[in-house]
Amino acid sequence: MTTAGGATALRDLLTLHEPAPDRFVSAAAPGGGHPGLYGGQVAAQALVAAAGTVAGDRLPHSLHGYFLRRGDARLPVTFDVERDRDGHSYSARTVVARQEDRVVFRMTASFARPEEGPDRQAVVMPAVGDPEDAQPLPPVLPGVEVRDPAPSTGRAHPMRTWVRAPGAADGDALHHAAVLVYVSDLFTGLADLMGPRVRAMASLDHAVWFHRPVRMDDWVLVDDVGTTLSAARGWYTGTLFDRSGAVLATCAQEMVIREARGPERAG
Repeated sequence: MTTAGGATALRDLLTLHEPAPDRFVSAAAPGGGHPGLYGGQVAAQALVAAAGTVAGDRLPHSLHGYFLRRGDARLPVTFDVERDRDGHSYSARTVVARQEDRVVFRMTASFARPEEGPDRQAVVMPAVGDPEDAQPLPPVLPGVEVRDPAPSTGRAHPMRTWVRAPGAADGDALHHAAVLVYVSDLFTGLADLMGPRVRAMASLDHAVWFHRPVRMDDWVLVDDVGTTLSAARGWYTGTLFDRSGAVLATCAQEMVIREARGPERAG
């Protein structure tokens, strides 16, 4: 169960201050935990920074980010936003994230004014059990609950998960979109391709497309599917469904994948 403290921590992570025009700064993460900067966190914060320079009637419809250096979760991140274009219906932004004057992440994002149009989809949500019947997983991200609808003891990364952030209930549309980006990098869809001696070393790039309005305070199914592994890189996609089966968003990520060196140990 998500505590009020977890919900507050998540909201604090996604709240930036603006010390100068088009420059935004995150707070340093609290002590403890892994020192590496979680990719979903810096991507979600970059989206919030970009949105801070866009008219309020425009919502994100896509983002494409590159992880350039390993970040440090114990340090604040500075986000500089470039206003690439403001058109009649769309706005484009580039965000550069730095820690101690070193670029750790670069992202382009596009925002659009909501429009009416056909609403159809070809993909069908996988047949999984209700989230209430799924196995809860240990807390990994503050304010986020994760459940595995098909638990497997021999798999480190579940390929399908139910996720929700109950504390997002009072957030606006941008906050829900940022929470979705935050959780979209939680697991990898390459687990079934890697095998026992192959390891995911680092994320290279990450993209998210928003298709329908998002509510992250209710359960969302993340369905990750690995596509290919070659040249020390792996690529997978993810589809995020609401409980009714509507496609909320899709994502794609490429990762550095390498085989473990040295002889394999028995046992």
